[in-house]
Amino acid sequence: MKDKKFAPRGPRGGAKPFNRTGKSAGRPAWRDRDSHPDGPVILYGWHTVTMALANPARQIRKLTLTENAAKRLADENIATRVTPEIVRPQEIDRLLSPDAVHQGLLAEADPLPSPDIEDLAQEGMVLVLDQITDPHNVGAILRSSAAFAVKAIVTTARHSPEATGVLAKAASGALELVPMVTVQNLARALTTLNEMGFQTVGLDSEGSEDLSDVALREPLALVLGAEGKGLRQLTRETCSVVARLDMPGEIKSLNVSNAAVLSLYVGASRLGLMKR
Repeated sequence: MKDKKFAPRGPRGGAKPFNRTGKSAGRPAWRDRDSHPDGPVILYGWHTVTMALANPARQIRKLTLTENAAKRLADENIATRVTPEIVRPQEIDRLLSPDAVHQGLLAEADPLPSPDIEDLAQEGMVLVLDQITDPHNVGAILRSSAAFAVKAIVTTARHSPEATGVLAKAASGALELVPMVTVQNLARALTTLNEMGFQTVGLDSEGSEDLSDVALREPLALVLGAEGKGLRQLTRETCSVVARLDMPGEIKSLNVSNAAVLSLYVGASRLGLMKR
């Protein structure tokens, strides 16, 4: 676990769990799941923090900078929005894990709001993550999703990392660009997407055909499973299509974040999204 001194206590990215009854239940944090429901999101690193500062929907609670970072923000005319606390780099080092590359910027912010699954635009692509727990992978997937104009990422309330710390750094500002929708039951959420007209395509090594051979259409939901476990059985059964990614080389499997970007490229190319 990274960033232990800043273990988040609040809802994941501000997303509301999928609940047809309309009852709200905040996204539980990974340690104390019932306390501090309004805890801050921790953001660090140049791209992560500056994208948050540029996002009017992101409420900044506190901003800690080194002198060099403050000067760079001023030189690039980036408004801090709150009065920053200027500290030595070692002070930020002390607050984060030893391998955190903060570049002299650390922000505490409120989680972002998120749409309900029924409010997703019925166009383009969304990604659905089936219990992908590694924050580096989810962050990298977010970054790729922003590059391919993904409309949202749907993920489970349990067995998924918080939208803070390591994940936010790996996303390199993409948290501000790609809405995240948290659901309690992924199969139920996929059923809703099917009912909304989405083509739900699960990616699995046991898929019946290669993704590039599938007749893809909008709106498209690509469903990715955790490394090792892959898609859960009920998830596969709820997808309208289960496809695989064929590789010409000796290694036939990819890291899930690499599989995501390849799937997004195939999807965007087949749907004509690259020309929009």
